[in-house]
Amino acid sequence: MSSSPHPEETQIPAEFALLAFDMEKYSKIPEARMESTRSDVDDIVAGVLADCGLPDPQTLPHSYKDGGDGAILLFPPEVLARIIDPLLGRLSAALARYDQQRLASSPLVRLRVAVHAGPVTGPELRSGNALVDVSRLLDSQAVRQALKSAADTGGFLAGVLSETAYQRCVHGGYTPELAPLHFAQATARVSDKPGYQALCHLHVPGMPGASITPYLDGEPGPGSPEAGSPAEPGTSGAVPAAASASQGGGIQFHAPLYGATVGGHIERVRNTYPHR
Repeated sequence: MSSSPHPEETQIPAEFALLAFDMEKYSKIPEARMESTRSDVDDIVAGVLADCGLPDPQTLPHSYKDGGDGAILLFPPEVLARIIDPLLGRLSAALARYDQQRLASSPLVRLRVAVHAGPVTGPELRSGNALVDVSRLLDSQAVRQALKSAADTGGFLAGVLSETAYQRCVHGGYTPELAPLHFAQATARVSDKPGYQALCHLHVPGMPGASITPYLDGEPGPGSPEAGSPAEPGTSGAVPAAASASQGGGIQFHAPLYGATVGGHIERVRNTYPHR
């Protein structure tokens, strides 16, 4: 006779909106400058959160996960859209202002940012697939290549949205300044995790999605049937095996292309933040 499962094994954990950021080439910053540079980034992020009317995760229980060169921030689920729009654009602008003011001897700061939503478990909120997924998106080759497109056009930030975040917020119409044409659809892969791949959506503030795509390895270029076609709501972020097998290496360009159009659809989180 099988024993009954514990209640915590059958209850879906509380959902959070997750934002993760990571500094480009942090390990190449001289050790004597690492702490001050990271503190500057923390100040920039905190200022942008306040400007967007978002809570500071450092003031919420177990909602700030420091990673040395970055962090994972947990928010109430209802603010998911706002950590995409306006946060990504305002964070990019704040980084640009910081770059204008920094000394020539100070390290250059560029950020990769990932946005996701999902359950987080444990008394200290340190477990769950959502934390794993947002970390892999942040480390993916796709967002690294998107940051290269930002750098080539004078930008300082590249964002990557999970399929969940994209469908709920952008496809759902909750990001007034961002439409599907501002994103490039891609497959997130991580070099040291060959079995991992997931559908994602890349955004570089100030660039159309079609100008990001040429930087991506093995992704359809502007005008191809696959480009800019969002997945149907409710579909998994995983890429079918047949589809991934059919994707070739393609031609990679190393400069942004402007003026191209990408076919897209302009169409249209609810939860309550758990009591502590």
